[in-house]
Amino acid sequence: MKKRKKTRIPKQKKVLLKNRIKEVLKNIESSKAAGQEVKLLAVTKTHPKEVIQKTFDCGIKFFGENKVQEAEKKYIDRPKGLELHLIGALQTNKINKALKIFDVIQSVDSLKLAKNINKRAFAISKKQRIFCQINIGKDPQKIGFTVDEFEYHVEEIINLSSIKLEGIMTILPNNIDDNKKNQLFTKTKKITEKTSKMYSMPLEVSMGMSGDYEAAIEKGSTMVRVGSKLYGPRK
Repeated sequence: MKKRKKTRIPKQKKVLLKNRIKEVLKNIESSKAAGQEVKLLAVTKTHPKEVIQKTFDCGIKFFGENKVQEAEKKYIDRPKGLELHLIGALQTNKINKALKIFDVIQSVDSLKLAKNINKRAFAISKKQRIFCQINIGKDPQKIGFTVDEFEYHVEEIINLSSIKLEGIMTILPNNIDDNKKNQLFTKTKKITEKTSKMYSMPLEVSMGMSGDYEAAIEKGSTMVRVGSKLYGPRK
């Protein structure tokens, strides 16, 4: 039986990826306020497994995937020190697999899901790190807590024994103007700061993607999720 050959990234594409990473990191630096820390989460959704190692070799440690099944195939032998985040919707029947694969689940969008994750994590003696996803723009096409739901349930989520709340994540509605984006980024940051202060716990704010990550940083984001600016259009 013949061994399957590994797909190799052509040298030209490696150079292109390296330059794109440098450009995004430069933009992050120029958008930050003094003392502001911002993590770059490289989103490899639909892109080949081979980009993971190359991106990691460029110094990027944080990666994001939208689907449990895709992550399971691509990250089975990931580099040591790589931190993997789930940023897509999590179905109940995929929780067990997600707990084995992901360091952080950013897309916790309900108290019910948080409790289910907690129950399954307890069963395998894991403290699962999570973010709560807030639907800050009230977009019917997006998942997430409403602001009122989040504020009502957050204390109960914090008190769950086998999960650790580490941040808030949001995805803005499509086709809104820059002014509205800035308003929603600011609102998300304020909710994060309010929660952090109320419960005396540090919280990340994950907001901003390829098209608006600089604006999100200017409004206080501490983690940006960038895919197409690094890897080009989805495959």
